[in-house]
Formats: sequence, structure tokens, C-alpha cells
Amino acid sequence: MNWLELIGWTGSALLVWSLLQTRILRLRALNLVGCLILIGYNAAVQVWPMVGLNVVLAVINVWYLRRMLATRHDEATYQVVEVGVDDQFLAHTLRVHAADIARFNPGFVPRPDGDRSAFVVMKDDEVVGVVLAHAEPDGVAQIDLDYVTRRFRDFAPGEFVYRRSSLFTDRGFRRVVSPPGMVAPYYHRLGFRPEGDRYVLDLPAAA
Repeated sequence: MNWLELIGWTGSALLVWSLLQTRILRLRALNLVGCLILIGYNAAVQVWPMVGLNVVLAVINVWYLRRMLATRHDEATYQVVEVGVDDQFLAHTLRVHAADIARFNPGFVPRPDGDRSAFVVMKDDEVVGVVLAHAEPDGVAQIDLDYVTRRFRDFAPGEFVYRRSSLFTDRGFRRVVSPPGMVAPYYHRLGFRPEGDRYVLDLPAAA
């Protein structure tokens, strides 16, 4: 196998690998890289129909990537819906994603009592994530669960719960504290500060 064939196989492998991704942003990015490699390979061996095919696929990937990146901080893209803590749809969502929730939130235990809140983050009619919290003394909102589904894990839907929403300030909370022991936390990207094994966000005063 010469170096040119190796490049062709590498591009093909990237295309196959991209289709195995559950995270949509990563899928598009890997697929684009594979297409670009195959454009170069097929042009070198003068297989023009394959060049054309991969050019079209690359353009489609670029279009979707630009659209996703342009709307990832758009308030109109995600909706935060408050639900009851005993809501059946919430229970179904937690049950369906139980294994993945346990992977990233190993310390999560549903709280049966207390002043609790539940929010479901949606994109159109698709569940993006779930945030469960309860009230602690001194105006602290303790997050019990902050879960993002696999497709949207490359985005930051939590931004719309913590920083672009009055969900906590309207309830008189002054601080939000992340769950302990969360795997791969992303709170530093949202303005939280580390405090021990958790992250803390100081909230502005309610208007």
C-alpha cells in the first residue's frame, strides 16, 4: 500500500467513524474532515464522480456546522420548561437515560421531599437536558442533577438555565451550587467559580 492509498483509506475510515458518533457536532466535523481528505485523494487518482460527491457532502456539512455554531448561544434555540418534580414525562426521561445519568452524575439520588424544582431544556420537541435542584439555607440553590443528552453534549444548553433565565433569581436564590462529584463538569465555561469539589455561581439580585 502506497501513501496515496493510505490517505484514501484514512478518509474512508473517518467517514465511517463519523457515522458512529452520537454527538451531532462531532459527527458533522469528522464527516467534513473525511470528505476533504477524500476530495484530495479522488482528485489525485482522477475519480471525478467521487470528487463531486464529496464536494457536495462537504458543502452540506459546512452549512450544518455554521448553522449549529451560529445558534448555540441563541435564546430562541432552546426553551427551558419548568415541570413538576412528580411529572410523568420527567420520570420517563430520567428512566430512559438512567445509565447515562449515572455515568456522569454518579452521586445523583432523587430527593423525595423539600423545596424542589425541575426544568427540562428543549429544542423544538426534543429533550436536550434536565436540571433538578432543591433549596438550601441562605438563598442557595443546590443542583441535584444537571444532565445533557448525548446529541447536544457539544453545546452549552445549561447557559439558558443559569445565566439567561430568571428561574433562580425570581425565587430569591443568590447562589447556585453544582452537584458534587459530577464527571466532566462544564461550569467554568458559564462563569461558575470552583469551590472545593463543586462550582458556585453568584446570581444577580432579582429585578
